[in-house]
Amino acid sequence: MHSFALHAGMMFDGFTMSGPTTVHVRGDRIVRVDRSGEVPADGSEVIDLGPDACLLPGLIDSHIHLAFDAGADPVASVTEISDEDLLKQMRTMAWTALQAGVTTVRDLGDRNYLSLDLVQEYAVHPESGPEILAAGPPLTTHGGHCHFFGGETEGADALRAAVRERHARGCAVIKIMASGGTMTPDSVPPHASQYSLEDLRAVVEEAHGLGLPVAAHAHGAQAIKDALEAGVDSLEHVTFLSADGVDPVEEIVDAVAASDAFVSLSLGVDPGVAVTPPKAMAAVVGKMSVTNRELYRRGARVVIGSDAGIAPFKPHDVLPHGVAALTHLGVTPLEALKSVTSLAARLCRVEGRKGRLAAGADADLLVVRGNPAADTAALLDVEAVFRAGVQVRGTRGDAR
Repeated sequence: MHSFALHAGMMFDGFTMSGPTTVHVRGDRIVRVDRSGEVPADGSEVIDLGPDACLLPGLIDSHIHLAFDAGADPVASVTEISDEDLLKQMRTMAWTALQAGVTTVRDLGDRNYLSLDLVQEYAVHPESGPEILAAGPPLTTHGGHCHFFGGETEGADALRAAVRERHARGCAVIKIMASGGTMTPDSVPPHASQYSLEDLRAVVEEAHGLGLPVAAHAHGAQAIKDALEAGVDSLEHVTFLSADGVDPVEEIVDAVAASDAFVSLSLGVDPGVAVTPPKAMAAVVGKMSVTNRELYRRGARVVIGSDAGIAPFKPHDVLPHGVAALTHLGVTPLEALKSVTSLAARLCRVEGRKGRLAAGADADLLVVRGNPAADTAALLDVEAVFRAGVQVRGTRGDAR
């Protein structure tokens, strides 16, 4: 079993920053973290990355769509392509994320459970892509938001059966469209609810009984309120869209912030691509930022779900830009780093294995130049990426 060590001038372990550190890897696991500052001289293979390098856990994107191509019309693309070609495309998108240091993704909507094919592939060859926590086709109403993925389900009994099917197939999370969305113009508007509180409760009860978390796509205040009351594990987007713009109902904002539910904010855009959100969203982006800031200030458990794939400005390697966007909401760089490592691992139920650098954790490692706890732009200066102990992006470090 191959063993090596990485020595760097800085380390973020998922919780705190430290100085010179050596991370020892054996096979696909971290076996020791040495903060003594000394480069090991025991004859083992050591890659000395230099004093300006920082070691981090691989990043976790809590909301991604590998089935969307980040093109000009991702919905048309996904509905017109064959399963075989779509799967090839999804492999490319997964590799793009991995190259940015995103070693774990929660895929919250695909077609025909194709993401589960990649889960099986990467279980054998983990170096080929990030670990995928798949939802399969999201639950939606007939003709509802993202109905083209094939998850149209209505009625408590049918919803419970759909949850059981996803569990039996091996999904890691249940995704339900509690409200409409901007990508499906022929469905209800984004601010309108798609399911009743009773329906949401049925889904959560069934999922939790099977040990699965529930992620609820929720834009409108009523959908957010109902999803929260139903006991979902994460609220996706949480924009508080209304028919007239944005309406962050104060008591609901307080309830979300005080709850155990995670808030997955759709942050991060590629600065090199023109941002052209749907008209329904463009006029209210500023107001949504104010709401996001308030959610964090009031104590919400905020993670970043980039929603990668839904537009050209949302490529599958966009997550590091989302970390920077989070700091613009008043979050410190250190807390922003936690949101895509240790805190995201708690949400995704891979805590201990992912999102941290410690003995026993998976050897999913990111190496960047600079101190990301001082300036998150360092996340864009990727030096190396390791997935399950295998180097998938190169380093200029000196092997000893």
